[in-house]
Amino acid sequence: MRNLTRNVCSALLIAATATTVFGADNPPPPPTPAATPVPAPAAATNPLPTKSGPIIQFATPVYDFGRVKSGELVKYSFVFTNGGDEVLQVNSVQPSCGCTTAGDWTRQVQPGETGKVAIQFNTANQSPTVFKTISVTSNDKQKPVTVLQLKGTIWKPIEFVPPYTILNIPPDVASATASIRIINNTDDPLTLSEPESNNKSFNSTLTTTKPGKEFQLTITSGESLNGGNSQGKILFKTSWTNTPTIEVPFWVNVQPSVMVIPPHVMLPRVPTLGKSPTTVTIQNNSTNALTLSDAAVNVPGVDVQIQEIQPGRVFRALLSFPEGFEMPAGKQVALTMKSSNPRMPEIRVPISQTPPPYVAPGTAPKPQPPAPSAAVKPAAQVTATH
Repeated sequence: MRNLTRNVCSALLIAATATTVFGADNPPPPPTPAATPVPAPAAATNPLPTKSGPIIQFATPVYDFGRVKSGELVKYSFVFTNGGDEVLQVNSVQPSCGCTTAGDWTRQVQPGETGKVAIQFNTANQSPTVFKTISVTSNDKQKPVTVLQLKGTIWKPIEFVPPYTILNIPPDVASATASIRIINNTDDPLTLSEPESNNKSFNSTLTTTKPGKEFQLTITSGESLNGGNSQGKILFKTSWTNTPTIEVPFWVNVQPSVMVIPPHVMLPRVPTLGKSPTTVTIQNNSTNALTLSDAAVNVPGVDVQIQEIQPGRVFRALLSFPEGFEMPAGKQVALTMKSSNPRMPEIRVPISQTPPPYVAPGTAPKPQPPAPSAAVKPAAQVTATH
């Protein structure tokens, strides 16, 4: 009984203490909920990419050699690494022009190792600004061709502007003229002698623009030029001991007054089957209208017709050779016609024929298959009756 009374008193004391601490308007806080476990992240479904096959990686694909003097050789080795997991094979190294050449290069490179591609560039007769490319072919599946670049500036003690002189002359122009600036880029004054041309069809004169620094060269054709291409150069003696002479090259392209296409007729192998028409086009490049007459081939049996496609400008010659035509042995056969152009009063087109196949002495010629004949209908079957 005493113990029960003690327990009741203890309970009343705890309740009174709780009411005093929290009060009626300040109830005790609710119990903290249990923490919800966080699920572990799912494993990645896409694995990281791995190296596959050989991979070519250049330390730098562009080499800028800066400024060099004209005529010097530029040498450089491009370094590359095999970043793959298989043997890298470099199959070829192809520069973009003949002035750049490829030396030795590493043909096979193990994974993680390095190789090199050696190149050499000749700066002679090059324009001031240089941009060249080199194509490297390898067994890299992702990039089988890698393009390397070579660039820089070429310094010339004596510079020609333009660097190349080309005279394009129309057929009716009596003469042509070209002007070239000769510039001294050094600090030493330059003196030039009177110019001399190695092509007697052209004259040249020299004028001093800035004493010791700049000159003007004028090239003029001295007579009427025939159609076709030619070249020449102007030579000077200088006041420099290290460069006693200089040369200024030039090229000439004289457009023909009359063009014949093709310029030579080649007939097929003998014998010809049926009439074999051949077409020759005559084009007038002159400003004056052209007339043609008396067109013929100097062997019998060949028919020639002239058609005027564009009046005074374009003509077409149709040549019809007879069946079984063969060139006469030892005779020069040609299509000829008269022209109203004074520079080409006669147009002549040689005619040749492909010879038969060569047969060695003592060897019988290979028999030709017979020509196909018309199909013959089979005779009707007759059934005998008794």
